[in-house]
Amino acid sequence: MTRNIVVKVLCVALLGLLAACGSKRGDRTLIQNKGSDTLVNVAQAWAEAYAKKKPGVAVAVTGGGSGTGIAALINGTVDIANASRKMKQKEIDLAKSKGIEPKEWVVGYDALAVYIHKDNPKNQYTLKELADIYGDGGPTTSWNDLGVKIPGCGSAEIVRFSRQNNSGTYAYFRKTVLGKGDFKLGSMDLHGSKDVVDAVEKTPCAIGYSGLAYATEHVQLADVARDANGPYVTPTVNSAVDGSYPIARPLLMYTNGEPTGATKEYLDWILSAEGQAIIKRKGYAPVK
Repeated sequence: MTRNIVVKVLCVALLGLLAACGSKRGDRTLIQNKGSDTLVNVAQAWAEAYAKKKPGVAVAVTGGGSGTGIAALINGTVDIANASRKMKQKEIDLAKSKGIEPKEWVVGYDALAVYIHKDNPKNQYTLKELADIYGDGGPTTSWNDLGVKIPGCGSAEIVRFSRQNNSGTYAYFRKTVLGKGDFKLGSMDLHGSKDVVDAVEKTPCAIGYSGLAYATEHVQLADVARDANGPYVTPTVNSAVDGSYPIARPLLMYTNGEPTGATKEYLDWILSAEGQAIIKRKGYAPVK
């Protein structure tokens, strides 16, 4: 009797890890999903929404970085690895040596748009100009430094809107624009992608960055170039897909070969209109 009680307690404790614990009617299929911290928030949102749609399927999401997720796929401990970069050839070779055949799925695009007030006449920026505005030690603190006069911006001081440092958007913008540098002190860190766009709309002196999905007719999307030689590219889903927009990358999931069963159904749902609506709400560009 005591042994049976112990077994039942263990089954309850391990419900989030083991799919085969309990009665058949109480069984839940578990999908292990791990990797990119950029994708972790939207992956959790997908998992929560799918649990309501398919109560018999639980998706366990953890972050840790793209490399961690890819390593877990190679070791056969996850069903889906999230990655904000492509697998390296040495990772693919290692996976194949262990009988794993990585298959890549593009589940969205991260096109980080630079937002400016609708009355701002400067609608083109190089990555260096953005680094000079946002980066620690960057010399640009006033629109006068850029030869710009904005109606309603009396002080000419650049108001920098940013995301909080636990945001994947913050981390990617920092890596791509600032390189190994840090953000300049005095930026106004906001909670959400929509908050940044709303703040820029109401602040003539402002500049901000946020997900492409949050663009409205009340703000401008700046064109961005890798250097002064151009070209200056407008952030769109297409320019994120083809890599011409400098602050963009695909968001990826990897499986071991062609998925089947519950994993295939989950990926199909992620790529459906319902799943893609969630990634759009999280501030990323949907696949379609």
